[in-house]
Amino acid sequence: MGHFEHPQALVESEQIGEGTRIWAFVHVLPGARIGNDCNICDHVFIENRVVVGDRVTVKCGVQLWDGVTLEDDVFVGPNATFTNDLFPRSRQPFELKPTLVKRGASIGANATLLPGLVIGEGAMVAAGAVVTRDVPPKTVVAGNPARVVKKLED
Repeated sequence: MGHFEHPQALVESEQIGEGTRIWAFVHVLPGARIGNDCNICDHVFIENRVVVGDRVTVKCGVQLWDGVTLEDDVFVGPNATFTNDLFPRSRQPFELKPTLVKRGASIGANATLLPGLVIGEGAMVAAGAVVTRDVPPKTVVAGNPARVVKKLED
């Protein structure tokens, strides 16, 4: 069966799982790995050192930079922002700070995640939240800076 690539997508990676759908104006660099049954929506950029698990949804306008790992069943809302450099400077080397979004977590629209964080299994980052520290499993965080607002049931 393979995967689907919209004719207006630029997919340079050969590591795309079965049943994954990649829509218009997506750019996937050669080193990226994307799992099975994912949905990568319009205007997404996926850099080389990115790993996307199975059954992941990445909504429109998201950039996944080197060092971002999305485990299985993760949802990333539209225009969520990932970062990988704590002290960005133009044309200067930097220390890559990986971000891990664990299985079943959701990132709301327009949320911003600073680099080097772990978003716990089943956690929910509210729309517009600015995440400056790790998020515990099965919690909801909201605000700027993001704070725990609710514990989720098992």
